[in-house]
Amino acid sequence: MRYSEMFLPTGREVPSDAEVISHQLMIRAGMIRKLTSGIYSYLPLGYRVIRKVEQIVREEMNKASAQEVFMPMVQPAELWQESGRWEYYGKELLRFRDRHERQYCLGPTHEEVITDLVRNDIKTYRQLPRCLYQIQTKFRDEVRPRFGVMRCREFGMKDAYSFDADEAGAEISYEKMFTAYKNIFSRCGLKFRPVEADSGSIGGKYSHEFMVMAESGEDAMVVCDKCLYAANLEKAEVSVPPKVNIPEGDWLPLESVHTPMVRTIEEVSEFLKVSPRDIVKTLIFSADGQPCAILIRGDQEVNEIKVKNYLVANELELADDEMIMKATGAPRGFAGAVKIKTRIIADYSVMNMVNFVTGANKEDYHLKNVNIGRDCKVEAFTDLRVVEKNDICPRCGGNIQFVRGIEV
Repeated sequence: MRYSEMFLPTGREVPSDAEVISHQLMIRAGMIRKLTSGIYSYLPLGYRVIRKVEQIVREEMNKASAQEVFMPMVQPAELWQESGRWEYYGKELLRFRDRHERQYCLGPTHEEVITDLVRNDIKTYRQLPRCLYQIQTKFRDEVRPRFGVMRCREFGMKDAYSFDADEAGAEISYEKMFTAYKNIFSRCGLKFRPVEADSGSIGGKYSHEFMVMAESGEDAMVVCDKCLYAANLEKAEVSVPPKVNIPEGDWLPLESVHTPMVRTIEEVSEFLKVSPRDIVKTLIFSADGQPCAILIRGDQEVNEIKVKNYLVANELELADDEMIMKATGAPRGFAGAVKIKTRIIADYSVMNMVNFVTGANKEDYHLKNVNIGRDCKVEAFTDLRVVEKNDICPRCGGNIQFVRGIEV
């Protein structure tokens, strides 16, 4: 085709919502046009690029013994209700009814459909392993679509699903896919890095995300400055500190202090003239409707994904005022580990603390010189916090650094 015959509406102007260079250039080059928020049309040049990428994906998937299928984008509610994700998935799942009042959704993913397909047609373990993949349109009603086609509501996805007879077989399938993805991104000329990730509620033993290194990326990655360790913020581990044996003779007498209207770590630190590092936050969570107290040092932040995984909870949220009052006997802001009426899990940051400050489970009061073992019992110490820059690498002892990237 001659250039003069191509539909290639190039231009110099870009919309004000085109934040990143890639989005601006794709519009100026006549590759895409926005239809509505998070939904784009691919013009001939842009669609040609998509087809080239799809060809690379197909070649590598086929090389890994995966077979291509094509499943419906419209999915019946019954499958999602059976898996328990109809309500759990939230507002990202676009639900609707047909003329017969039957409920459906636009597929944001296809685990339910592929599982239903395979369970009806694979009858024996002798038919395993099988790996099936598709390149299909997905829809997720993102609350804030941005960065052009990098985070939109309607998008194309290659999703693959392996079915194996045992865990050993699943690990072989996983390694095949891991290699296939590395080959795909290498052939596309991307500077990428596989990072450890949380596997979520339907995940298994292993999970990796592939991140393209980019300053414009909205995702932060944790990397080590010495070894190849890399993880996303949800998954990034904190190295276990050595346990310090603290003589009981170092424990000071427990002291109750009147702290009227003093609730936050900053307010407690200022009122009592202590560092946030000498304060223990007690956060009450509701895990599947049951209260649980999480202890963490005052200058650290709780990683709720780690808490959810440790408690093996389907639903996790900060407790409401009623649950806090029932567990502590005090309103929000005065919770502490001493005589609390719930199980207690502590972050490693608390393990070697001595004579610390915490809430007294009494309105307008805090306790000084609290010590675990004498004043309260902890069910377990584990990694529950968000990693910070220059933390010690859990693999080699190097320093943790942050870089930005785009999840692909």
